Formats: sequence, structure tokens, C-alpha cells
Amino acid sequence: MSFDHPEQRAVSLEETASGKAEIPRSKRWIMQSRAENRSYQIMVATPAEAPPPSGYPVIYVLDANSVFGTMVEAVRLQSGRPEKTGVVPALVVGIGYETDGPFAPARYYDLTPMPTTEFTQLPNGAALPPQGGAEAFLQFIEEELKPRIAREFKIDRSRQTLFGHSLGGLFTLHVLFTKPDAFQCYIAGSPSIHWNRQHLMQAEKQFAARLEQESLNIKVLLGFGEMEKDHVSQNCYHARELSERLSAHAARGLQVVFKEFEDENHVSVLPVLISRALRFALYPEK
Repeated sequence: MSFDHPEQRAVSLEETASGKAEIPRSKRWIMQSRAENRSYQIMVATPAEAPPPSGYPVIYVLDANSVFGTMVEAVRLQSGRPEKTGVVPALVVGIGYETDGPFAPARYYDLTPMPTTEFTQLPNGAALPPQGGAEAFLQFIEEELKPRIAREFKIDRSRQTLFGHSLGGLFTLHVLFTKPDAFQCYIAGSPSIHWNRQHLMQAEKQFAARLEQESLNIKVLLGFGEMEKDHVSQNCYHARELSERLSAHAARGLQVVFKEFEDENHVSVLPVLISRALRFALYPEK
């Protein structure tokens, strides 16, 4: 087609731009939690490849409105040649909210085990949203979302990963400490350890006591951006110390890695963390 006049060119571009772009091989739906009737937007992307006999590994992604697309594209690009990239195809399940923004205030409730004892307002001066709903959120994931995913897709229940960043990283650690057998791999990016540090440390002690009684087969990746070391929360240093304490339980089946990403901040760390997480969680089985 040739464009002889500017008017014709403008009309044609408008026509071709009128469609809505979607992530290939993905779908979404809304779920209401039974316990508290909270609303979640669930996003699922399936690989182009057929599932292996054991089923697809699964990555559950928190704050999916901001992370799902990046995670799906990273898996799609890297899993085409597992023998070269060290990443196998996987099902990506995002848990988000009914919003067009990257985040929703509801996350403060879902991702925090209990209200903060350190803060009274958000950085912009606004009042903190309700908090402390992590147990109900985990119940929704375990009793409602996971069973539906298992019914609708062929998955490998022995290769399930939880990925969370910031408050999502805090929730990821909370699940690790309180229900470690829920997932086999935990990715906690820039976890908000400062939100209620004493509560998290108590949960860690209970987890350590459990490891004295039984062995687990769990992998944990703690990641931070190098530029986060200047933050007043000192979360980067707290996470490094946590990784050292957890590494002491290697003989009980706990594999822990701490990774600091050069020249990255609290937000820019996400893409490189995702790339590293894939090789950590989706390695080809021998």
C-alpha cells in the first residue's frame, strides 16, 4: 500500500493502532476469596511448548500488575533453549488486583503478616492502608488458587516457586518461615524486613527450630540492588545477615543464595532479579 497524501497516512495508522495488545498465550480472570471476599485479578501465561510428563514448573508472582509481563517475557525468551540458558519452560501465575496501575493499596493488607510498629504514614504523607492480612492471603493461595491452577493446567507440584519484591518479598519470607512446604523455591527481592522486624525474627526462630526436627528441600534467593544500601531501613544488610543465618541450615536441605546487583536501585533491580530467579528456579533437571 502506498500513501499519496498525509491524510491517508494518518487514517491508516489510526486504523492499525486501534487494536489492544495482549501478552501471547495468557489469560486472566477475577477470583473472590472465600474467607474475606477479597478480589484478585489472576493472570496466567502458558508456554508454547507441550508440558513434560511431570508437568510444567510454576512461578507464582506477587504484585502481578507490575511484574507479570516482565516475568512472562523473560521465561519465553530464555526457555527456548534450556540446554544453553539453563531455563526450562514454566507456567507463570500472577496475583494482582483490578487496577491499571502497577500497585494497589490492597497489597498492604495482603502482603503484611501484621501491622507495622515502626511507621505511621506512607512516604508521600498519606495514611497507611489496612495491614496484617498475610495469613488470609496465604489461605486463599493455598486453598483456592493453587487447586484451580492444578485442575486447569498440567503442573509439577514438586517445582513451585513464589516470587515477591519489597512487601512481596516480606510476604515470601513469611510463607517460608510459617509454611515452608507450600513452595519448593522462594525468591525474595528487596524484602521489607523493616516493616515489623521483631515479628519476622520470631517467625525465623520458629522456622529454625523446625529445621532441628526435620529436613526440607528448599531453595531461597535473596536479592537486593546495590544502591539500596543507603536506604535508612538498612534492609539490604538485614537480608545479608538473614542469608548467613539461614545458610547455617544447609545440612537440613536449605539452599540459600544472597545476590547484590550492581548499580541497581529498589525498582530497577526487578528485571535483573527476574533473570537470575529463572536460572535459580527453572534449571533443567538431570
